[in-house]
Amino acid sequence: MAGHSHAKNIMRHKAVVDAKRGKLFSKLSRYIIIAARAGGGDPTMNLPLRYAIDKARSVSMPKDNIEKAIKRGTGEIEGANYDEIMYEGMVNGVAVLVEVMTDNRNRTNGEIRQLFEKRGGIEPGKPGSVMYLFDRKGLFVIDATKYPDEDALMGSVLEAGADDLQRVDDVFEITCDPSKFTAVSDALKGASIEATEAEVKFLAKTPKDIDVEVGKKVIRFMDALDDHDDVQNVYTDANLTDEMAAE
Repeated sequence: MAGHSHAKNIMRHKAVVDAKRGKLFSKLSRYIIIAARAGGGDPTMNLPLRYAIDKARSVSMPKDNIEKAIKRGTGEIEGANYDEIMYEGMVNGVAVLVEVMTDNRNRTNGEIRQLFEKRGGIEPGKPGSVMYLFDRKGLFVIDATKYPDEDALMGSVLEAGADDLQRVDDVFEITCDPSKFTAVSDALKGASIEATEAEVKFLAKTPKDIDVEVGKKVIRFMDALDDHDDVQNVYTDANLTDEMAAE
């Protein structure tokens, strides 16, 4: 069935970050450190760590970088201690979540607040102020031109525990509960199906349509956040279009 494309919303931001490869590796290292610190250094026993390692490998992060990040997380080698913070707010009538990992809360707090004030004229909201508009989900994006058999794909992923599969233009989008992410990923690999995007992230429950000018402002704000060293991910409930990104 047709529907709103989560893939298109994330595609342009992924391209922006991927273009800054060094910064991307730094962000992914923080994910790995946090996951290893919380659940240990064995990815077979620590699912968040496996997510982080898989994401790092998907962008060709060197094995040595991954191993060092794991050891920093487990305390085998020294390194900075990172805290996870989620900022929430409304900018131009659009809900925004900003996922941050920082070794200096006070510095990062001031800088993120300044970005909100500069772009939207407001401060971030209180915890929970917009989080209720999102669900944390596993998302897989499959190129429908390479794997056109929707029925076979649906059978494989639903059996593995996926919640839904939708055809949106030229891609299939598969969503699942985060606890089923590995099972769905393994099912796709077992069927020799390669995902162009595979990640656990926040997805808007009801994406909202906005006009082009507002969309351009939202995209500029999200890009400014993406450019901050401590920002890991930025999510919105706006339905962003190619026209809004064409600047």
